[in-house]
Amino acid sequence: MDHAASPAPRHPRALATEAVHAGRDDLAAQGLHAVPIDLSTTYPSHDARAEAARIDAFAATGARPEGPPVYARLDNPTTARFETALARLEGTTSAVAFASGMAALTAVLLARASMGLRHVVAVRPMYGCSDHLLDAGLLGTEVTWTGPEGIAAAIRPDTGLVMVETPANPTLAEVDIRAVADACGSVPLLVDSTFATPVLQRPVEQGARIVLHSATKYLGGHGDVLGGVVACDEELAGRLRQVRFATGGVLHPMAGYLLLRGLSTLPVRMRAASATAADLARRLAVDPRIARVHYPAIGGAMVAFEVYGDPHDVIAGVRLITPAVSLGSVDTLIQHPASISHRIVAEGDRRSAGVSDRLLRLSVGLEDVEDLWRDLTEALSARPAPSAGRDAPAQRSGGAVRELRSAAR
Repeated sequence: MDHAASPAPRHPRALATEAVHAGRDDLAAQGLHAVPIDLSTTYPSHDARAEAARIDAFAATGARPEGPPVYARLDNPTTARFETALARLEGTTSAVAFASGMAALTAVLLARASMGLRHVVAVRPMYGCSDHLLDAGLLGTEVTWTGPEGIAAAIRPDTGLVMVETPANPTLAEVDIRAVADACGSVPLLVDSTFATPVLQRPVEQGARIVLHSATKYLGGHGDVLGGVVACDEELAGRLRQVRFATGGVLHPMAGYLLLRGLSTLPVRMRAASATAADLARRLAVDPRIARVHYPAIGGAMVAFEVYGDPHDVIAGVRLITPAVSLGSVDTLIQHPASISHRIVAEGDRRSAGVSDRLLRLSVGLEDVEDLWRDLTEALSARPAPSAGRDAPAQRSGGAVRELRSAAR
């Protein structure tokens, strides 16, 4: 039985329920409980005329071929299950998975450029490699950087996309998605929602037309799979499948299986890690060794903070927390964006976007909060406290949570 043709649920289901069951609705009818993994690269067919017709149909529309698979670069049943599930969680008609988040963004840019729409309006900060891909014009695109308030004025006849990341990497700055979507007019708004996941926000419900995830992060959730996915309408999905087929940025079926499995625990992981992150953000906000804390109003498992001392010493001092790039794993990671994730962004652009040289980014996992705090405070212990003339204590006098949230905006 083709899983894509399995019946949709008769009644609306809660996100936690969808996370467990979406993409798996046909399993019981097949006598299965666990999701099967299809590792085939090619599939037998004795009817070459029928295969030719299906390939012609795909070339014309980019729609998933009906019937048995043809070739793994065109479609795969296991990764298609993940796509079905993610679309259900984001509230879109379709989703298309790729080998990485950057491959997913590349496909969107190529799809729009193929229509003669090479101009992009974008808001900083965003992930450093996304920034670089846009700014360097590697795909023949042209970017106009602006704040959320300047989007409408920046749109041109050849604008194919408006792109924002919220909460943003690494400052966790947030934008009003609905207001930005209104400013876009007929131009599609792409929201990189990697940090939030569908658990904390569903951008399509606020007017966005495209949602991008680095699935490597929270969707997989265990630091052992690389992938990206775009949730969108079926028209764009068809173009994205054609780009994926032509460029080869396909998601391996084992990765598709792991991402689908990751979705099943996404809500409980996000809520648990977010509770710990909020607790750590409150503690950091009143610590005299910390100059500023960034934590988004919608919550989440990411915390960014600026230290008075040398951030490299903090990186070197953690023992339980892992100093490493990436985020969204079950274990806690810390990194220095100016040295790693945003190093590729020009220094002036990086600083103007709020990515200071003293900023550290913490991806909070599922460890006990007391163990994490002990490790953090020991790593910070060698940092000199600010002198009596510095303003950190006065800044926090209005209440830790309220102050740190206003700083993130």
